[in-house]
Amino acid sequence: MSGLTRRRWICDGVAAAGLWTVGKALPTALARAPSSPPGSGRTLHIGPSRSIKSFREAASLARDGDLVLVDPGEYRGDVAVWPQSGLAIRANGGRVLLVANGASAEDKGTFVFRGADALVENIGFTGARSRDRNGAGIRLDVGSRLTVNRCRFEDNENGILTSNDPASELHVFDSEFARNGAGDGQSHNLYVGAIDKLTVTGCYLTHSKVGHLLKSRARESVVSYSRLSGEEGTSSYELEFPSGGRASVLGCLVQQGPKSENSAIISFGAEGYRWERNELQVSFSTIVNDRPNGGTFVAVSSGAARVQVVDNLLVGPGKMDIRIAEATVRNNEAKRGEFVDAARLDYRLRRSSTLIGAAGMVGALGPGRMRPEREYVHPAHSTQLEPYTPITAVSPGAFQRLAP
Repeated sequence: MSGLTRRRWICDGVAAAGLWTVGKALPTALARAPSSPPGSGRTLHIGPSRSIKSFREAASLARDGDLVLVDPGEYRGDVAVWPQSGLAIRANGGRVLLVANGASAEDKGTFVFRGADALVENIGFTGARSRDRNGAGIRLDVGSRLTVNRCRFEDNENGILTSNDPASELHVFDSEFARNGAGDGQSHNLYVGAIDKLTVTGCYLTHSKVGHLLKSRARESVVSYSRLSGEEGTSSYELEFPSGGRASVLGCLVQQGPKSENSAIISFGAEGYRWERNELQVSFSTIVNDRPNGGTFVAVSSGAARVQVVDNLLVGPGKMDIRIAEATVRNNEAKRGEFVDAARLDYRLRRSSTLIGAAGMVGALGPGRMRPEREYVHPAHSTQLEPYTPITAVSPGAFQRLAP
């Protein structure tokens, strides 16, 4: 098991409602929240000393609305299909790791979800494999809405993989995705099909195996206050929206590593536009190219309705490739010396940087310019920024707070 997996897990539960107060990122998720929170029914306990010893058994006993509490430990070859709605599965006070060991529920993954409004918290998934090389730590099937909070996905063929059901939603908070992918370029750290909505907040995605750090075909994709960094891995795109849709990237650190197999960092519409509205907004993010042969910070294929790439910091050699007429592109280039420690991916601005406040005053940002309400904190977390006043000076890039 790698050092990343051995890192101490944060296992104190956080209510989903508390995580949904992230400013403008999740209005739809909050508005459509169920009247009863997941896990408000019976409580089932899983553990070596419990009467229920496996996830497989719990899945056969659980009913809609149940809470499944899992005692600390490693659960090997323990895979399950969850058809229940309103279900919550949480670690119970310590580290819980599911090691697939070659097992796969329905040849799809470790967990397969079909019910509406499910929640998974503080659980790790590793080693998922399937015959089609698409084994996922979590597979989201048809007609479902799933929230994933403080989970970790490492060394699966896909961390999370969804179906193409346009009624499904996936919301991921404060979670880590590392070293996922089958190495064929067709499997990814996080792979989202043509569902209704994806939100990713406060997450850390890194070191995918040839595939992308995040690939989403959703009608609406909101990626905010997260770190997507290829580092020394062999990831292709860091962030891809191949079918267009409405995509927003806000307050993210997006770094292309030196071994990346594709020059594009953020890509939109490369496989043609599927949805009725196709718009991309990338704002207040720090986009870094460490690929020696250069890179493309944002690539947009012709056919999109509107593109706005503003208030970002661009670091390293690269260009924009935006092939539509209605595009707003207004960013700042930055040298590595402007940051606290670029070599260690600490892209907070130095106190001496001339870029501090360069985005302007909050009161003058104008319509359509989304200001950041939170900030990514490594690893896999985000924190609320101080309230703004109309005369607060805002800096471009992903980080408003300065180093001590």
